[in-house]
Amino acid sequence: MSTPTGGSIERLLDGTLLELCAVASPIGEERALCDAVQGRLGRLPLAAPIRRYGDSIVVPVTRGRGPAVALVGHLDTVRTENGPARIEGGRCFGAGASDMKSGLAVMIAYAETAKLADLRCDLSLVFYAREEGPFTENELGPVLEADPELGRVDVAVCMEPSDNKLHLGCVGSVHATVTFEGRTAHSARPWEGDNAVTRAGEMLTELRALAPRESVLDGLTYRTVTTVTQARDGGRGRNVVPDLFVLNVNHRFSPEQTLDQAKANLLALVAGRARVEFTDLSPSARPSADHPLVKALVASGVRAVEPKQAWTDVARFAARGVPAVNFGPGENAQAHQKNESTSLALVHEGYGIVERWLSSIGG
Repeated sequence: MSTPTGGSIERLLDGTLLELCAVASPIGEERALCDAVQGRLGRLPLAAPIRRYGDSIVVPVTRGRGPAVALVGHLDTVRTENGPARIEGGRCFGAGASDMKSGLAVMIAYAETAKLADLRCDLSLVFYAREEGPFTENELGPVLEADPELGRVDVAVCMEPSDNKLHLGCVGSVHATVTFEGRTAHSARPWEGDNAVTRAGEMLTELRALAPRESVLDGLTYRTVTTVTQARDGGRGRNVVPDLFVLNVNHRFSPEQTLDQAKANLLALVAGRARVEFTDLSPSARPSADHPLVKALVASGVRAVEPKQAWTDVARFAARGVPAVNFGPGENAQAHQKNESTSLALVHEGYGIVERWLSSIGG
């Protein structure tokens, strides 16, 4: 990956984002992009050598200046349909353009253009792999465990797409396989069997009527919701009463709840009517609205302050006692979309907000 030359910060940002999108990095295939980012940033006069963990890197930009700040972004994208990376009509098109290569472009451009000698904070950049998959396969976890500095920063900003709004905290997420069991029979004599699909009917009716439960923390409203996202029967034949009906149930829970409480809530909902196997457990994170560095970010021109009604890696930092927030220039509505794109004007604006924030802290 080359450094675009000539022109303004906007030209640098646009060229960097286009190059990032041109390097395919679907989850599990991040190595080429990690190599490219490491090669480009490795040419800068960094405070210490880049530290690599698998297909993830930690870049120590400045040290010995003041509060420790980490800008954090994942390299991977979901697997979706996109044409070639391109810029048209003030937008960049390409897989990950919004989620979250626009954030990565801001991180890279800032390291290359900021007056680092004047910076009064210890800045680290983190580029990591496998965010778009299960909690246990995400490389940020091992990076936090292994890196000597990252788990002790004063604040972390996950550059998730947020339309340049500040999204505080995050809801937790529990995925569970819920299996209803019955007994097979010929569909002409269904009374000889026990239909696993209709056994699930009562719980499905309850789920359809289940309203979101609202919780207010630091003036922000989070919603606990439970959703069936996948369903399959035993697949024994169209003339066979099914003896299995398997659901994937996703329970999203507000930040005042622990993982154990969320699991208990889901078990209470099933109420012994089916077998439950928990398959993916992601903790929630409380908002850090009162932290002085977060307040400084708000004062730097973010478009709004909102709750994060989704899971992000701010929860990994929160679990280690590190305040973390979500802020990024990508368009939230474009994340995971076919023919993904993002507004270049938002990327330019996001760079300005990050620049003002980092210039305002420390001393």
